[in-house]
Amino acid sequence: MKRITFLHTLALATLLASPVPLFAQAKTDVKKDAKTDAKKDAKPAIPNPVQPPDVAAPKFSNGQPDANFLKTHEGFVAIAKAGGVDVLFLGDSITAGWRGSKEIWDKSFGGYKTANFGIGGDRTQHVLWRITNGELDGIKPKVVVLMIGTNNSGGDDAPGIAKGVTAIVKAIHAKSPSTKVLLLAIFPRGNKPDGAFGAGQEKLKEVNATIAKLHDGKSVHYLDIGEKFLTGGVLKAEIMPDFLHLSKAGYQIWADAITPKLAELAK
Repeated sequence: MKRITFLHTLALATLLASPVPLFAQAKTDVKKDAKTDAKKDAKPAIPNPVQPPDVAAPKFSNGQPDANFLKTHEGFVAIAKAGGVDVLFLGDSITAGWRGSKEIWDKSFGGYKTANFGIGGDRTQHVLWRITNGELDGIKPKVVVLMIGTNNSGGDDAPGIAKGVTAIVKAIHAKSPSTKVLLLAIFPRGNKPDGAFGAGQEKLKEVNATIAKLHDGKSVHYLDIGEKFLTGGVLKAEIMPDFLHLSKAGYQIWADAITPKLAELAK
C-alpha cells in the first residue's frame, strides 16, 4: 500500500513539474506540421517564356504578363492619345530615373513638350512591344531620345541586342516617319565596388559599335556620351551609386551632354 502511494505521488510530481515543456513541444510540432503543409501546398514558380530581343513581347512575371508593366504602359498610351509631345524619352529604369531629378529635367528640357516613357527592367523586346501597342499612337515627336539594351546583357548576345535596338528604331519610324531618333550608346556599367567593369561591358561595347552604324545624320543621330560618366576610366559611386543607375550628378552630366544636339534636332 505504501509502495502504491509512493508511485502515484512520484507520477503526480513528474506531471506537475513538466507541463510547460510538454506544451512547448506540442506547439513546436504544430509549427513543423504547418511548415510541412505550406511546402506541400506551395505552387512551383512558373517559368517565363523565352523572348528574342528583336521580337515584340510584354514583360512577364511568374509565367504571366507583368501587371505593373501593363499598368504603366496603359498610362503612357493615355499620354500619347492626349497628344502634345515634341520630345519623348524612351527606355528602361535609367530613363525612368529622370523622375527623381525633376529640377534638372525641368531646367534642361522645360522648353519642350516632353514625356518620359521609361520603365524599370525593360529590355529591347519590351520597348518594341510598347511602341507597337500604342505608345506612339496620337503623337509624332520631333525627337525620340532612345537608350535601351543594358538589361538584355545578362542573357542575350551582342548581335541579338543590336537587332533589338534596330527593330525599335524601325518601329518608331513606322509610326512616325518624320521623327528624329537621338540614339544613345548604352551607358557603361560596372559590377565591382571600385567601379571596374565586368564581362558584360565588353558585350555592350560590341552592341554600341553595331548600332552606331544606324547613324545617317538625318533620321537617326547616334551619340555616345559614356566617357563623360567616367573618371580615370572607371565609374565612381558619386555618378552611379550602384554602378548602373545614375545619381543626380549623373543626370546632370546626361543633360549637359545631349542639350546641344537635342536643341538642333528639335527645331
